[in-house]
Order: sequence, then C-alpha cells, then structure tokens
Amino acid sequence: MWESKMPINEVREIRCKTTVFFGVGAIKKIFDICADLKNRGIDKVVVVTGKGAYEKTGAWKHVVEAFNAHGIQYVLYNKVTPNPTTDQVDEATKLGKELGARAVIGIGGGSAIDAAKSVAILLEYHDKNCRDLYEFKFTPSKAVPIIAINLTHGTGTEADRFAVVSIPEKEYKPAIAYDCIYPLYSIDDPSLMTMLPRNQTLYVSVDAMNHIIEAATTKTTNPFSILLAKEAFRLITKYLPQALMHPEDLTARYYLLYASLIAGISFDNGLLHFTHALEHPLSAVKPDLAHGLGLGMLLPAVIKQIYPVCSEVLADVLSPIAPDLLGVPGEAEYAAEAMENWLRQMGLVEKLTDLGFSENDIDKLTDLALTTPGLDILLSVAPIPATREVIKEIYKDSL
Repeated sequence: MWESKMPINEVREIRCKTTVFFGVGAIKKIFDICADLKNRGIDKVVVVTGKGAYEKTGAWKHVVEAFNAHGIQYVLYNKVTPNPTTDQVDEATKLGKELGARAVIGIGGGSAIDAAKSVAILLEYHDKNCRDLYEFKFTPSKAVPIIAINLTHGTGTEADRFAVVSIPEKEYKPAIAYDCIYPLYSIDDPSLMTMLPRNQTLYVSVDAMNHIIEAATTKTTNPFSILLAKEAFRLITKYLPQALMHPEDLTARYYLLYASLIAGISFDNGLLHFTHALEHPLSAVKPDLAHGLGLGMLLPAVIKQIYPVCSEVLADVLSPIAPDLLGVPGEAEYAAEAMENWLRQMGLVEKLTDLGFSENDIDKLTDLALTTPGLDILLSVAPIPATREVIKEIYKDSL
C-alpha cells in the first residue's frame, strides 16, 4: 500500500482549520511557532499539561529551549489529570492571568489539550469561570491563541473545535464546541509516543476508532467524514497490532497518529453520538476510568443498535475486520460480534461489571446521559432516536 512510500522522517504540514506539523521530528517546529508568536507580539504564555509525560517524552526540553531562544516568558501548570476538572482549569487560568499570558500551550493527550482550550477562552473572559463555561452560562466567541503539542494517537482535539472538562460535584462531563478553540498550530510527532504504555496505546486508538464510527453514522454525516472514517479504520486495524507488539516502531505510531488526526477531522465535520454521550457519564462517575476503555466497552452494543439504519456505511467501514458483511440490516448482531472479537484480540476484554457497574447503576447513568450539558447535542444527531429505553439497553448490553 501507499504507506510504504511515505517518508515518515520528513515533517509535513497538514492544513485543516489548524496547521498541523506532522511527522517524526515535528517537535522541533516549536521554534518556528515561538518565532511566530513573538512576531504577533505575544511574549507571555501559560503551559497546561499533566504530571510527567511532558518531561518524560522529551517534549518539554524543546519547548523550554524555544522559549529561551525567542524571549518568551511562561508559567507552567502541570496538574491536569485524566478527565480534567473545572477546578484544574480555573487554577491554570489564574496562573495565566497573573503572568499576563496571551497564548496557551497544551502538552499532552486530550485531557491536557482540552484543558488548555478552556483556559484560552477564560483568559478572554475575566468575569467568567470554568463552571460558567461548561454549564453554558455564556457563549464564547474569542480565545487567545492555542498551541497543541499532542502526546497520544487518539484524541483528534489538536485539529478540532471540541473540548471536554468534568464538573465533579455534579458528576457531569460536558462537551463544548466553538470555532474560537481551533488550535492555531499543532504538533503531531510520533517519536513522542513510543513510551505510551500498552494499555494506553490500545485505549487511545479505540478512542480514535469510536470517533470515526460515530462520525460516519450521525444524521449530520457527509461524504468527507465517511471517506476519512474508512481510511482511519483501515489504518488502525493494520497498525495497532504492530504498535502493541513493538512500541518503538515509528512507522506504526506514525500511521496510528495520522488515523487519529483524520478521525478528529472526521468528527469535527460529522459530529459524534451514542458512544461518547454514554461514555461521559461512566468516567464522570469513575474519574479514573480511561476514556478509551469506556468507549470500547460500549461500542459493540452501540453498533448492534444502529447497524440496521446504517448498514451500508458500517459494512464498508468495518470491512477490514468483517469483510463478509453485505450491508443489510439483519447483520446487526454479527457486526457487533465482529467488533467485540477484534477488541478482545487487541486486549480489551473488560465489561462494565469488571469496573464495578451493575444493573442498579443503569438508571443513574441514563439520567446523566440525558441531563449532562452538551450531551443532548450528540444524542440529537444519533442515527436512531436516543430514547431512554435505547440508552438503557446499550448500558445493559455492555455490562
């Protein structure tokens, strides 16, 4: 296939709404980015990241050198956790305001970059806090420039307008989507991802897989979303086994990262529906739950529900793992089983009961899916009516 002819060590620009520097060694583009920030009159930034990966991957060394080379002052907030909270965003925003930061750099996976996007909005709205933002008490139209340095091949947030932050006391995990939070620049460098643990390699790739399965089957999907979905699914199923067996294989990481990027662009166009809307309550209730694991546990049940009305599209997208699908409604259970078998082969064997959920939790989870701010938008574009009964059935089937 064409992948063998691509020079993965040459950094290329991929232009969507964001300019993405993509390829092995792309982290060095932070010097050009800092030069551009300085030319824009920006010499103070807040860096938003997690507790260790930004240093362990080597990304931070390049960033600090670029800051020093271009005379950029910075303040570091490195307390972002998986499933970041409104309090973390407010803490990072406070540091940024104290410095007078006029740009935000997010270093990490979806959690860090989503938190950075949220900080970027709040630096422009001094009378608002993160709860105001995620409870939709105002509609932002501006944000300071955002630079995303991506450390996983699953999020897609480095090239889209979405962000997710949890409101812990309400067990809400809302999603926002605003044009003002497209990153100005993003760095996608597969060499920063070779240290991802095996389980995280799996979970982030499953996240990207869910992005495209949902984006290709919403009421708002389009040919572009479906085209990207087909290619992303092919690349994930081809290269994920290699990355799991050989974590330092840069070719495998390169194409998983590319799949994640185009999956993000796919759902930026086609949106998401059931799997993400129903996973958010899971990881809101259990913040230690990896997002990709939650999605993987729900995905077969979602496919079983939606396949009858999306059979032609799903048969095409799922063909790398189920080439005998004909694209007829009666294959729903077979398609769901094929997805579950592939996930099991990759090592995702958990069910909701393994994480401590039971039938007693289904009503609460369903309530959260139906009441969490922002999730109603996802459910409204699901390919079948997102009734309480359908949502309960998906949760029950995932136990």
